[in-house]
Amino acid sequence: MDFFNDYGLFLAKTLTFLVSLLVVVMILSAVGARARRQEKGHLEVKPLDESIRGMRRALSDSLLGPRQRRLAIKARRRADKLKRKRQSEMPEKRIFVLDFKGDLRASAVNSLREEITALLGEAGDGDEVVVRLESAGGVVHGYGLAASQLDRIRKAGIPLTVCVDKVAASGGYMMACVADRILASPFSLVGSIGVVAQLPNFHKLLKKHDVDYEVLTAGEYKRTLTLFGENTERAREKFREDLQETHDLFKDFIRQHRPALDLEAVATGEVWLGTRAAELGLVDEVMTSDEYVTSKIDDARVFEVSYKYRKTLPEKVGLAAEESIDGVRLRWARRFSNPNYFS
Repeated sequence: MDFFNDYGLFLAKTLTFLVSLLVVVMILSAVGARARRQEKGHLEVKPLDESIRGMRRALSDSLLGPRQRRLAIKARRRADKLKRKRQSEMPEKRIFVLDFKGDLRASAVNSLREEITALLGEAGDGDEVVVRLESAGGVVHGYGLAASQLDRIRKAGIPLTVCVDKVAASGGYMMACVADRILASPFSLVGSIGVVAQLPNFHKLLKKHDVDYEVLTAGEYKRTLTLFGENTERAREKFREDLQETHDLFKDFIRQHRPALDLEAVATGEVWLGTRAAELGLVDEVMTSDEYVTSKIDDARVFEVSYKYRKTLPEKVGLAAEESIDGVRLRWARRFSNPNYFS
């Protein structure tokens, strides 16, 4: 019996050691991969116009008989030949399409900055940049940087169009307002020009159970409101001042880029559907990104540009978990956040 007890204890220790070692290896691998990802990535450029035309041709050919299909193919070849000749004499306008899908931390700004850096070295007169934007907002500093990246395009004199198919609220709208034109689908969500911060306080609960919680700071306003300490009216007032200052800066930024907008009417933290947002001047036209892009392919070359980072398996699992957490956090952002969050 002692033998089996000793053997079982040995197996338990061995299994514990192997599991711990595996966890350490996975953590080190993920950290190393993340460091490599920050340095290594690649730019992908896809001819979006050719893809759309290819789908149209596939549908058209499937509806024709064999003889008609052969004649249609010959006619297209002649048209393509003439088009290439015109392009050699007078290059067509180019439209570069970028995608920004924002999370709470605006982490997509890492790819956005690389894409814009590449574009600014290539785009010239007559070209245009289209950003398909989807974001419900998040941290102030993250979306401030993302908006500044889009502003690089404006400063370079390249027309910038932002398309909102689903949502551009709070920090997302802060990005959108940088554009020369904002297009929104009829039922997209636009606005939320406001700042919110709420947090629970457990001081009374701790006091009831005779638990002391000390908050030690150097600097009067190093910490204002806390989760566990006793909050004072002075701390609350300072917190409100911080919120108001962030809101004022938010409104000043929008006023700078959309001076005709009646901020007193829209900077209330409300969100509007696309059609109503157009009436209020938050967007310029009601239109989906698909409608806008497809309307351009007959007069311009359209390229989808994206900067991709290499992801290992642990990173993919971690990214999926982060996206799930971000989804929950966004739904609760209005209840538990801080002055560094747009909402």
